[in-house]
Amino acid sequence: MSSVIARGASALLALAGIVSCNTVFTDQSDCPRGLSLRFVYDYHMEYVNSFHKQGHCVNVYVFDESGNYVDNWVETGEVIKDENWRMRKQLEAGTYTLIAYGGLCCDGTSFIPPQFKSRSPEAAEDSRVVLKCDRQVSDKSLHPLFYGTTTVELRRDDFVEDTIYFKKNTNNIRFVLQQLNGEQIKADDFDVRIVDDNSTLDLDNDPVPAGEITYLPWVSGEKVIGTQEDGQTPVSAAFYELSTSRLTTATSPRLIVTNNATGETIINIPLNTYLLLLKSELYADMPAQEFLDRVSEWSLVFFLDSGNRWYNARIIVNDWVVRLNQAEL
Repeated sequence: MSSVIARGASALLALAGIVSCNTVFTDQSDCPRGLSLRFVYDYHMEYVNSFHKQGHCVNVYVFDESGNYVDNWVETGEVIKDENWRMRKQLEAGTYTLIAYGGLCCDGTSFIPPQFKSRSPEAAEDSRVVLKCDRQVSDKSLHPLFYGTTTVELRRDDFVEDTIYFKKNTNNIRFVLQQLNGEQIKADDFDVRIVDDNSTLDLDNDPVPAGEITYLPWVSGEKVIGTQEDGQTPVSAAFYELSTSRLTTATSPRLIVTNNATGETIINIPLNTYLLLLKSELYADMPAQEFLDRVSEWSLVFFLDSGNRWYNARIIVNDWVVRLNQAEL
């Protein structure tokens, strides 16, 4: 009987705690107040949260309902690696728009954060996130960048829990060239680049025209992948890895490959068109932009004929063999 009484007393105490935080007739000094934010990155093809594994820092820009800049909350500690971690902050009653970035305030960030010099709506609208580059050329492996936003409404003494869902803004593209006849190939024989106009993103995460940027490989080389039919002559392939800002259907990125010996452009294709060849019919209803946002690591294999020209009947995209009847360049 005593255990039953004890359990009943515990239940009453718990109920008292709930009541004390939801009524004006009791002391609410111990009740939680303010905002609790969770950060989730599941906008990829696995659909599971992995921000605690991929994120290194997070900051949140706060705007009031008039669009005025209010504050910038920053966290760069090890707590981010804990999936149960929440950012807890105090705000006055009101409606707020929160714009969050993962990877923008890290020491190794690849982007220049927006600089709010005033609290006016105009300053907020004109702010941009800009890729660090030298004379419109980027040849670095970009630090991952994530973007998310939400709107919250707080009343006096409220405790609000909300989640910011991230999209990943950076891509890594591994590009491979191989001879159909098995001849060896060297990475230095070719110039590989991606050109786009996506170095600047606004607070809605959309690209802002800022001039064409050229992405060059941050690593390249050759690898022996087997031997010819004689069992002795090595077969090699050249590889290149390029890292880009967000790929969108609003711009027209192109992959361009030039033969350094002859100056001939052997590949000049609309990159998005070929990346979207990977989209399975299982995702037929998924919009193109969603697919480009969900996939951040890509691999492309192109085959060359004996004259080092693209044999444009077949490519491999992320391990999928794609046979082309007509290649629209």
